[in-house]
Amino acid sequence: MFNLRHVRSLVAVVECGGFHEASRRLQCSQPAVSQHVRKLEEAVEAVLVVRDRHRCRPTPEGEVFLPYARSLLKVSERARTVVKGRTLTIGASSNVGTYLLQPRVSAYRRSGGATVNLDLWIGQNPEVANKLERHEIDVAIMEWWDGRSGFIARLWRQEPLVVIVPPSHPWAALSAITKEQLFEAPLIGGEPGTGTGRVLRAAFGDAAADLRIGLQLGSTEAVKHAVKAGLGVSLVLAGTVVDEIRAGSLRALTMDGTPLMKDLFVIRHVGQPSGLPAARFEEHLLGEMPAG
Repeated sequence: MFNLRHVRSLVAVVECGGFHEASRRLQCSQPAVSQHVRKLEEAVEAVLVVRDRHRCRPTPEGEVFLPYARSLLKVSERARTVVKGRTLTIGASSNVGTYLLQPRVSAYRRSGGATVNLDLWIGQNPEVANKLERHEIDVAIMEWWDGRSGFIARLWRQEPLVVIVPPSHPWAALSAITKEQLFEAPLIGGEPGTGTGRVLRAAFGDAAADLRIGLQLGSTEAVKHAVKAGLGVSLVLAGTVVDEIRAGSLRALTMDGTPLMKDLFVIRHVGQPSGLPAARFEEHLLGEMPAG
């Protein structure tokens, strides 16, 4: 077990560049800071900082340990505030957090969640999952879940995927395309391992490997611009192109006979009391009226 005072002293020494400066930040004596770092080094069985002529610097082992040290301090502070029910940190995958979730967060605050200090962190699905496991966020809303133990994953909603093309595309006048047409077209995104790739694999099985996947751009905004530029077609969540369809800069098509839907999940740690903000926000999402 690490003593958090010792961890805090190490981080201060590295960030301040020395023991004297760290003692001023921490408002304790320099010998105390030195003792904290020495005891931490004994605990990890490695030298973590070294002095040169100008400042203290982390050793290679110290560099490895620092991200964990900062995470420990962050999680300990979050634990203190979460226990008191004053904070809620929501993690969301990029598309969900950017296009779908924010109106729901606003509605939650209006319905009684305004007394909670609320933060929304948006990133890629694997990053969100890892932050949830490290207790850096309280609840996650994601486009897939890998089933790791210790968590409750509940289906929030199913969001349709649509094929997007520019107005100049030969398909622009269609309302739907066939599987054969999709397999013949250059496709932007949808590579294996992504949320869309998982949907394609579920819909088409091993044949999904024959899709002509080219550009892999990493964000829906980049994908939309690439489609507008005529670099290919793409499959995206219907809710991410509402403005473009309304403005006429993109066309949205469905799959003929093969509706493609993406499951969106709400995930939190097992055993969280129902009275905490994370559980209340989950129930708010799951209790809302279906969209559209």
